[in-house]
Amino acid sequence: MTIQHGDNMKDNHDQVSVLALNPSVDISYEIPQLLAYQKVRASQTWYHPGGNGINITRALVELGVQTNCCSIIAGESGDLLLKLLGDSLGDRLNTFRVDGETRLNTTIMQQSPPGQYEISSVGPEVPADALASACDCFANVADNGIAVLSGLLPPGAPEKTYRKLIERVNQQGGKTVVDAHGEPLMQALEAKPWMLRLNNYVLEITMKRRMDTREQVAEVARGIQQQGVEYVCITLGDKGAVLLDADNSYHCEAPRIHKQSTVGCGDSLVAGLIATALKKETAQQMLRFGVICGSATASHPGTELFRRDELETESTELEVTALDI
Repeated sequence: MTIQHGDNMKDNHDQVSVLALNPSVDISYEIPQLLAYQKVRASQTWYHPGGNGINITRALVELGVQTNCCSIIAGESGDLLLKLLGDSLGDRLNTFRVDGETRLNTTIMQQSPPGQYEISSVGPEVPADALASACDCFANVADNGIAVLSGLLPPGAPEKTYRKLIERVNQQGGKTVVDAHGEPLMQALEAKPWMLRLNNYVLEITMKRRMDTREQVAEVARGIQQQGVEYVCITLGDKGAVLLDADNSYHCEAPRIHKQSTVGCGDSLVAGLIATALKKETAQQMLRFGVICGSATASHPGTELFRRDELETESTELEVTALDI
């Protein structure tokens, strides 16, 4: 069954379409210390709408970007997800119901010693007809704009799902942004997305080699960019991020913050990259703003994302270094 949350979805090359095939309700606990076989009481608990696609959509909307989202939801946890979202996405959310339950993901933030533990569940089985409906919604809304494919594919979705959608959007004259790993990532690269975002860990696993310096990261990312990807961004945690385009590679250090949770940081960075790209900014400006968005999210607990007013107080003087790779 399809639930339409609005019909205000028109063709526009400046709009963004996001596919959220496997969203989640994110439950975050702050605890003193995790102890084996012992009950630990949380000092604080948070519930947030989550999953890569939902997070990117929320961040883009916060940045004032015209954004549409097509999402799969299931069961009572899916109802909770919609309740948590409220009217934050306005009338630009289309949801497609399937049997089962939307994922419940858990983050445990330990105070002493400082640490973060994450548990990600699998998600509901998505039948072929529901998958086709969600993908058609996504591609039709994307038209010749920017289309975002991010996150774990749910059970029932073939590993070629992202590749097929990239090919479809490319034929429409649109641009795709991909954040994935494993076989879906490898297949997606064959279709030549416009932008790719990976974290350093996924890059190392994918390339089967360790990269200890930003220069090593840039060298490997250059090989990916030369396969036909216009922008390749590799996030480095508290060491910032690297962004490559056809002309050069750049590194931006992350600002010093009081880090509370890293959940949603990469999604916020992606939103920042897209928002500045829509304004025809340079790669250096895209990277700087993306890092600011990601770092602002890291200063919040759980999957609470940045607020737009925070970005105005963040340092815009972050140094972006050309690596000449």
